[in-house]
Amino acid sequence: MSSIYEKYHLKQVINASGRMTALGVSTPRPEVVDAVTTGMNHYFEMKDLVNKTGAYIAGLLDVEAATVVSCASAGIAQSVAAVLVKDNQWLIENLHAAPLENNEIVLPKGHNVNFGAPVGTMVNLGGGKIVEAGYANECSADQLAAAISPRTAAIMYIKSHHSVQKSMLSVEQAVVVARKHNLPLIVDAAAEEDLQCYYRAGADLVIYSGAKAIEGPTSGLVIGKEQYVEWVKLQTGGIGRAMKVGKEGILGLTCAIEHYLSAAKESGAEMVAKMTPFIDSLNTLDGVTARVVWDAAGRDIARSEIKFDEATVGISTGELVSALKQGEYAIYFRGYKANEGIIEADVRSVSAAQLEIIYRCIKALVSKEK
Repeated sequence: MSSIYEKYHLKQVINASGRMTALGVSTPRPEVVDAVTTGMNHYFEMKDLVNKTGAYIAGLLDVEAATVVSCASAGIAQSVAAVLVKDNQWLIENLHAAPLENNEIVLPKGHNVNFGAPVGTMVNLGGGKIVEAGYANECSADQLAAAISPRTAAIMYIKSHHSVQKSMLSVEQAVVVARKHNLPLIVDAAAEEDLQCYYRAGADLVIYSGAKAIEGPTSGLVIGKEQYVEWVKLQTGGIGRAMKVGKEGILGLTCAIEHYLSAAKESGAEMVAKMTPFIDSLNTLDGVTARVVWDAAGRDIARSEIKFDEATVGISTGELVSALKQGEYAIYFRGYKANEGIIEADVRSVSAAQLEIIYRCIKALVSKEK
């Protein structure tokens, strides 16, 4: 493995940031790699492969229908296009050439986020136009309903740690609004771990990243009501052609879902046990305090929150985060609160030995060691 880094002059990464696209997301298990290899080395009738694996995944998840796409972002774009043009072949092929009057996608304002690219860009790619409901720190069911007009085509809900969590309506409440106004509800649940709850809550289309919690290859999963999923699949003859998923991605994700549903997962309590020695070590450093925090979006994920007294350590947190990427290893953290002197370490993809390396690197920076 080290020869790959040497051959291309790549820096080795310690990923304490989590399953992030910028770092390659996740590392699939050997069985998934085998499925990808098998896919790459055989031919298939692609429509048959899409349909049969989709039906198989739907059976695993006990949902009406499913289909594999290239990534969660593609899932958003293709789902929006699906609800706008349905099975209209001319519109499928001419989505951006024809003005669509009823193309508004209502979204809580606090959900209009940038996850590495703006949600709005994916909605626009699918032919939609975002209409924000409520405020950045508040959206009730009534506020969501108030944003609906005769031009509304669907409601979208982003279930993510990127989204504002404060005073936001639940998926279940969004379902009630959607049903009352006879509109489909699209839920983007890219990094979420429960592959069934949002469908069971009543969402018409639910989108997941195949490479995050599921730990598959780069891919995405769209599940939902059969008619809507069929319309998503039709987009392979339209905008979906530019974001097609390969046979290896389809088979790799199908295998990953099988193992995801049956394999034991690392619990939050196990994460706490892994990070406790790391936190204890950090708390011996002057100007550094560390503690366990839990995922803001409610997932069973524990992380190490590390807070720096910048006056004591003599370096800004932003500078420290940058410096940790420049050493022998590129060490990445969750730096969303770096402006407040806080970073978080996600330990799911980090070994105990790597946590020790991280500790030593932080110690060197805050203690001015060479």
